[in-house]
Amino acid sequence: MEDDARHVYGPRPVGTLVPTVTRAAFRKRSPAGAQLMADWSTIVGPELGRTTEPKRLVRNVLTIGCAGPVAMELQYLSAALMNRINAHLGSQVVSQLKFIQVRMVAPVLAKPAAIAPAVAAAADAAVADLPDSDLRAALAALGRAVLAGKDRSTSGTRLR
Repeated sequence: MEDDARHVYGPRPVGTLVPTVTRAAFRKRSPAGAQLMADWSTIVGPELGRTTEPKRLVRNVLTIGCAGPVAMELQYLSAALMNRINAHLGSQVVSQLKFIQVRMVAPVLAKPAAIAPAVAAAADAAVADLPDSDLRAALAALGRAVLAGKDRSTSGTRLR
């Protein structure tokens, strides 16, 4: 009779399954560490975000990979940087910073898609009455972008 008390038959609350499912993932990376990795550029700003990257967070020690001489600058700013990180995460997650030098890889930017000649002609025709100036060129470029986006959105293909 006691064996039936241990087994739950039927629906169970999802909250009872969460620790079992997340245990393996949290062994490798804590939720705070994952949040830190995802929001790094927001926390440190775009300039430092391009030249640094968080590597790991173990026992409240954050290892940051730095390009070039940025590590020296960050050592002077370490107290302010720790305060920003902890304020963003909402608790005292980082108590020490460790800097290592790494080679940063520049992100690959996609080339803009070519604009169809019919779209370019329609945009140029829309601003043909305006005098030749920088404003006309800017409005024509805006028209091409808007018409090209409209053409893509109604073509039936879905963006992924």
